[in-house]
Amino acid sequence: MTPQNVTLPSPRRALSDSAVLRAALLGAVLAAALAAACADSRQAQQGAEQGTRDGGARGGGRGGRGGGDGGPVPVVTAAVVAKPVPVTEVSVGTVEAISTVQVRSQVTGRLVKVHFAEGDEVVAGQPLFTLDPQPFQVALDQANAVLARDKAQADNAQAQLARYKNLVDRGIVPREQYETQLAGATALKATTEAGQAAVAAAQLSLQYTQILAPASGRTGALQAHEGDLVQANGPFPLVVTNQLAPIYVAFSVPGKLLGNIRRLHARSPLRVSAHVTGEDETSTVTGRLTFIDNAVDPATGTIKLKATFANANHALWPGQFVEATLMLSADPNAVVVPSVAVQAGQQGPYVFVVDDTSHVQLRPVAVARIIGDESVIGTGLKPGEVVVTDGHLRLTPGARVTPRASAAAATTGAP
Repeated sequence: MTPQNVTLPSPRRALSDSAVLRAALLGAVLAAALAAACADSRQAQQGAEQGTRDGGARGGGRGGRGGGDGGPVPVVTAAVVAKPVPVTEVSVGTVEAISTVQVRSQVTGRLVKVHFAEGDEVVAGQPLFTLDPQPFQVALDQANAVLARDKAQADNAQAQLARYKNLVDRGIVPREQYETQLAGATALKATTEAGQAAVAAAQLSLQYTQILAPASGRTGALQAHEGDLVQANGPFPLVVTNQLAPIYVAFSVPGKLLGNIRRLHARSPLRVSAHVTGEDETSTVTGRLTFIDNAVDPATGTIKLKATFANANHALWPGQFVEATLMLSADPNAVVVPSVAVQAGQQGPYVFVVDDTSHVQLRPVAVARIIGDESVIGTGLKPGEVVVTDGHLRLTPGARVTPRASAAAATTGAP
């Protein structure tokens, strides 16, 4: 056989190829391990985040809503009580002066004196204004002079009539002359009476120059000042006076209450309290129902009432709007809770009732009426039960609660 030329790899090159192969295999293994480690890390992180979310939601739902994991919810509570409560009807009323007088002049003249200041309290018969009396005094003097002349003529005519009567009786003068004299004497007597009336009118006009207060009350703004020419019965009053004590409060109630109001009012006058809008409770005053209108307004279905208040301290002012409360009767055992305990829901008002195990129950209630800061409950609660008055937002039915002090108690130091 003929030998062939065969090229054998050198030992150094073979060794180099083997090292490259081993390095490539090692890099692939490391890359695979790194990828697996990254995948495991991402899965672990996602699982932790999911667990955090689930646990937070569960813990937040239970803890935030009074669950076992988050502990009890701190709330403020109050007891349901039974006590006497008045049965009332509340409406918006208007304060009215019993007497409102527009003072006007009854004669025309120049205003020379104002005897009061704006806003003064005046009494009936007190001088308010003085007009210039000179023109009226002159007119009175003239009327007196005319009356004196007419009286002299009438007296002379009566004397002549007496003489003619004697002559007629004696047949000296004809009866026609006597009758003529009689007619003249009668006319002069009538003229004298007219003169007396003119004197009285002049005296009255002179008296009208002194304008007196027709009624007691408080004066308003002046519409005329000294030196002004005042017209008789002018279009604008010189001043307006309002009687402030006593005073009326007019208000309306539903007409369906008319029978009950009349029956109770026949026994004794019903009490009415008035509270001025925007002021504190100390401004509330009490009066008596004194007027029931004679017809129900068909447009509104209400009946108008008026109450009289002494108003000695002038707490009520004409034109004010007040909250008028008509006291009809009294409920001796009304179930009462603070109004803040009653919440509004889609199915109606409800309260959270705390049971003996410090868990709350949602209880629908019927509110009969609201008096101040308290609500009278018609149905749904019994005296002695405990209701939540603060902390409702974190509660669900069955949540566990723990009492805490209210803001008012914390401020006053009360437990």
